[in-house]
Amino acid sequence: MLKQDYKKRLVYIFLALGVLFGISVQGCGLVADGDKGIISGEVWRDMNGDTINAHGGGLIFHEGKYYWFGENRPASGFVTEKGINCYSSVDLCDWKYEGIALGVSGEEGHDIEKGCIMERPKVIYNEKTGKFVMWFHLELKGKGYEPARAAVAISDSPAGPYRFIRSGRVNPGIYPLNMGTEEQEIEWDFSEYKEWWTPEWYSAIEKGLFLKRDMEGGQMSRDMTLFVDDDGKGYHIYSSEDNLTLQIAELSDDYLGHTGRYIRIFPGGHNEAPAIFKKDGTYWMITSGCTGWEPNKARLLTATSILGEWKQLPNPCVGEKADKTFGGQSTYILPLQGKEDRFVFMADSWRPESLSDSRYIWLPIQFNEKGIPFIEWVDRWKPY
Repeated sequence: MLKQDYKKRLVYIFLALGVLFGISVQGCGLVADGDKGIISGEVWRDMNGDTINAHGGGLIFHEGKYYWFGENRPASGFVTEKGINCYSSVDLCDWKYEGIALGVSGEEGHDIEKGCIMERPKVIYNEKTGKFVMWFHLELKGKGYEPARAAVAISDSPAGPYRFIRSGRVNPGIYPLNMGTEEQEIEWDFSEYKEWWTPEWYSAIEKGLFLKRDMEGGQMSRDMTLFVDDDGKGYHIYSSEDNLTLQIAELSDDYLGHTGRYIRIFPGGHNEAPAIFKKDGTYWMITSGCTGWEPNKARLLTATSILGEWKQLPNPCVGEKADKTFGGQSTYILPLQGKEDRFVFMADSWRPESLSDSRYIWLPIQFNEKGIPFIEWVDRWKPY
């Protein structure tokens, strides 16, 4: 018993020293050879010793630094009280808090009024304009998850501050590229499909029941990510049609709007939390099912053209707890700078009783002999 108490005291002393000297002693700790590495599922602290609060996030690399953007989640409740946080690091281990990149508005009725819901922020850099562009999923204050909007903001520097531009549904009045004329011309009687999950309902969803319902106001956009292809084209990937169908929409050249070119993939498949990367000309996407805050089995999607035909492969996670994505949900896939063909799978381990205490799972993506990505749990590992 005395030995256990002694060990506990040592832990507290090391934690206190970490806070005092700005050392991130949890999340990024010491690996076997004494170097710093990533420890998933623990409390991660910034260089001030404060818990990192950057959920549903994404990263961008610019001029030697990684910038991590994520939801500032409250200790209780789930609405947004502050905005989008930003942290920076040169090694993915020691994180400096850069502040609120995009703060909520104090103006009553503003799209991002305090009390709205800002989720899944992602930032991309536009080489042509020299601007940093942030997109995120937005729900208006007091409206629950009904608005299902995509919102965009812009900045001259990676850490911000970002200036909010607008929010709204996606591509109003426009049919997707992969929907034929016959399906476009169907006139739906929505009163016939009040009962969900029947074979008739699934068939109607696949043919565009909810897409047609939302045509005038635009397509719903909830869980989302961004991707910039090798040719500089930007893409917005999001859960739509009441989270039943993924859509991939091309962004305008300035990344501030949509061109009207988009596709639907896996209608009725119930995918959310998309995270995408590209390797050797092949696109790979990891998603999750829709089970609220509870983890579920990840899905692996692949295509040879981003606006082409996608197919689904088995769960990319292997090993113990693979059927629950190791307790997490995908949020982003990060290409490691200076490490060719190395990618990091990023996920959130949600704690709905206190969302600010949700943890981070970052794991290296590996590839089998056929070049198919897979993810297994690693207790401690070094990104560099």
